Amino acid sequence: MINKFSSTIVFALAATVAVAQSQNIPLANTIRVDSNDSKELIIEKATHVVPTNNQLSALKNEFIAFVHFGPNSFTRREWGTGQEDPKVFDLKELHTDQWCETMKAAGMKMVIFTAKHHDGFVLWQSRYTTHGIMSSNFESGKGDVLKALAASCKKYGLKLGIYLSPADLFQIESPDGLYGNLSKYTTRTIPREVAGRPFQNKTKFQFAVDDYNEYFLNQLFELLTEYGPISEVWFDGATPKTKGGQQYNYIAWKKLIHTLAPQAVIFGKEDVRWCGNEAGGTRDTEWNVVAYSQNPDTANYFHDMTDVDLGSREKLYGAKYLHYEQAETNTSIREGWFYRDDTSQKVRSADDVFDMYERSVGGNSTFLLNIPPNRDGKFSAEDVGVLKETGKRISETYGNNLFAGASGPRAVLDKDLSTYMILDHPAKEVVITTASPITINRFLIQEAIDTHSERVEKHAVDAWINGQWQEIVSATNIGYQRILRFPEVTSSKFRLRILESRFDPAIATIAAYKYKTRPPQLQISRDAKGIVTIAPAKDNFGWKPHRENAMKNLNGDIKIYYTLDGSEPSTSSKLYTQPFKVERGEVKAVVIGAQERGAIASHKFGISKESWIMLNVSSEDAKHQAVNAFDADNNTWWQSNENGLPQFIAIDLGKSYTLKSFAYTPQSKIRGGMMAKGIIKVSDDGKSWKEAGSFAFGNLVNDPSARTFNLPKAVTARYVQVEATALEGDGKFLTIAELDFFN
Repeated sequence: MINKFSSTIVFALAATVAVAQSQNIPLANTIRVDSNDSKELIIEKATHVVPTNNQLSALKNEFIAFVHFGPNSFTRREWGTGQEDPKVFDLKELHTDQWCETMKAAGMKMVIFTAKHHDGFVLWQSRYTTHGIMSSNFESGKGDVLKALAASCKKYGLKLGIYLSPADLFQIESPDGLYGNLSKYTTRTIPREVAGRPFQNKTKFQFAVDDYNEYFLNQLFELLTEYGPISEVWFDGATPKTKGGQQYNYIAWKKLIHTLAPQAVIFGKEDVRWCGNEAGGTRDTEWNVVAYSQNPDTANYFHDMTDVDLGSREKLYGAKYLHYEQAETNTSIREGWFYRDDTSQKVRSADDVFDMYERSVGGNSTFLLNIPPNRDGKFSAEDVGVLKETGKRISETYGNNLFAGASGPRAVLDKDLSTYMILDHPAKEVVITTASPITINRFLIQEAIDTHSERVEKHAVDAWINGQWQEIVSATNIGYQRILRFPEVTSSKFRLRILESRFDPAIATIAAYKYKTRPPQLQISRDAKGIVTIAPAKDNFGWKPHRENAMKNLNGDIKIYYTLDGSEPSTSSKLYTQPFKVERGEVKAVVIGAQERGAIASHKFGISKESWIMLNVSSEDAKHQAVNAFDADNNTWWQSNENGLPQFIAIDLGKSYTLKSFAYTPQSKIRGGMMAKGIIKVSDDGKSWKEAGSFAFGNLVNDPSARTFNLPKAVTARYVQVEATALEGDGKFLTIAELDFFN
C-alpha cells in the first residue's frame, strides 16, 4: 500500500487482500492442516489464523492482577490439605476497595480472584458446600469476599475474572467427597435448585456428567450469573492429588461458560495458555499462532506448552491444526502465591515488576501479577508501594509517545489497531521523521493481528546518525506487540525494516518512548567462605534490560551503601568498596547518587558454610555429589541415586548453634526430584538423632524458589540431618541445590 491512501482505504483494501490470496483461505481462529498441504500452503494458512474478539480484548488488557486468598493466607502454606477447619480463615476485616485502588494505580485492567483453590475452600456463599467462608467466623458466616471484590471492581472500572480450581482436596479427602467417588454419568440439570435460594438467571442446562462434574458446573453457574460480568475463567492444571480416575468434562464446562459469559476467555484451554513457568520468564520469540495435534475447538484436555519453540515454521509443518492461543506470563509479587509475612517473605522490587511488564506486554503476551492480601484483608504496604511505583513508571514512559506529530504513514502513527499499512513492496520498511531530534530508548510495534495474523519473523530498527543509517536493535517476531529496549539514541529519523516474514506484514502501530534511567537493581551474594559481593543484578532472561551501563548513565557520582543490622542503608551507612566477610545475618544495600536513589536490595544469610563438613549421605550421583548441597552455588546440586525414599544428607556445621529455621533451594535445571516433604533431625554427637520438625513444601516444579521452614522451637546442635520423605516432579531421585540454616 502506498502512503497517500487514507487509513480507511488501507483497511478496506488490506482486508480484501487477506481473504483473496491464492487459496482463498478465510480468516479463522483454527485452521486444519491437510496431509497433502505443502510447506508453503501451511505457512499461508498460518497467516490467516487470527484471535477471536474475546482474545483480542484480553490482549488489550495487557497488565492484569491475580489475587490468591484463603485458608493458606492464615496457615502460611502454599497448598492446603483440604482438611483445614474453615475457622482457620480468621478474617476480621476486608478492604477490597484498597485492592482495586492499588491495582488501578499500577495500570492493571483486570483482577482474577481465587474463588476456590486446590483445598476446596470457597470464598463466596455457595449453595453446594459448607466448606468455605460460610463456615468461618468472618461476618458471622455471612461474608462474601467475591461479592465485595465484584463491587469494588465496578467502582474502580476493573474487569473481573475467576479462578476455580478443578482440583479439590476437600472433595477428595472427605469420606463423602464427590471427587473420584466412581459415580455414574447420568443426565443432570444445571443448576440444581436449592430451597430458599432461587437464581435470578433462569437458564437451564442438561449435561450427562458424574457427581463431581455436576458439583463443579453448579458452582460455575453461581459464579457466572451472580458476580459478573466475568471476563476470564482461569483453570489451573495442577493436580496435588487424584482419586478414582476422576475426569473433568470440559466440553460441558465450556458450553456453560460460553452461554453465561460469552465475553470471557478461558485460561488453560483453547483461548489463553500458560507461559510455561511461574517466575515471570518470557520467550525471546513468543508465537501465539501455535501447532496442535488435535482440534482445540473440540478437545476435552489441554497439555501445558512449555517448549521454548511453539510456533516456528518447523513446528507448524508438523501440525494437524493451526490455532491462535495467546500466552499469559504469570508470577507473584511475593515469594509464593499466598501471603505468609512481611519479614521473611521477599517482595519483588519495582525494577523487577517493570522489567517483567516490558518483557511480557512487549513480548506478545499478557502480564499476570499476583498480589496476595494479608491477614488484615489488605495488600501490605510494601506491595502497594511497588505497584504504585510500577504504575508511575508505566505512565511516565508509555504516556508520552515521542512520535506524536511525526511525519510518516498515518495508519501506523495514529495508535489505532484497526488501521494499518501493508508492506507489500520489495523494501519492507517504514520511515518515521520528527520535526527535531528526539532521544529514545524504547520502540513499540504492533501488527494488525485480527485481520492479518502474525507475519513478521525478524525485524530491525535503524536511526539516521552522522548522515547514514545505523542499526540500533533487532528482534524476531512482533505479533500483538513488541517493545524493543536499547541504550539511548538521539536522531530525527528512524526506520523499521522487516527482514523476514510470512507473507506481506500488516503494521498497525509504531511508537517511540524514553524510559528515565534509574539506578540498577543490586544483587547480594555470598560464597562458601562467607565472602559477600554486592553488584548490579545480572540479567536472568533472554532480553537485555540494558541496566549494564546504568551506573555510568546516571547524573552525579553514585555509590553503594550497605548495612548489617537490618536497618535501611543511607549515605551515613558503610560505603561498599570491596567484598567483605559475613558469618550470618541480613545485608541491605542501595545505590545512591546526587539525584537518584535505587531500590533497596536485601539478603538474609544463614550460618557461614566455611567450616561445614559432609557427615553422611544416603546416596549420591557421580555427577551431582552431596557436597553440592552446601557449596553456596545454586547452579550445582546434590542428586541421589534412584533408590526410592527416604533419602537423607547429614552435615557437621563445625560447632554448635541455636537453630531456628532452615531453607531449601530446589535446583531449576530439571523438573525431577523436588523435596516436597521431609524431616529435619539434629544431634550433639553425629550419632544419636532427635527429630526437630517435619516440613512440607508445595508448587516446587513450577516455582523452584527457596523455601524456608521455621522449626517448632529453637534447638541447639552441631549436626543436622535433612531427610526427604516425599518428592514433587518426575524422577525417583532427590535433588537439592542448596541448604541453609539460620540462628
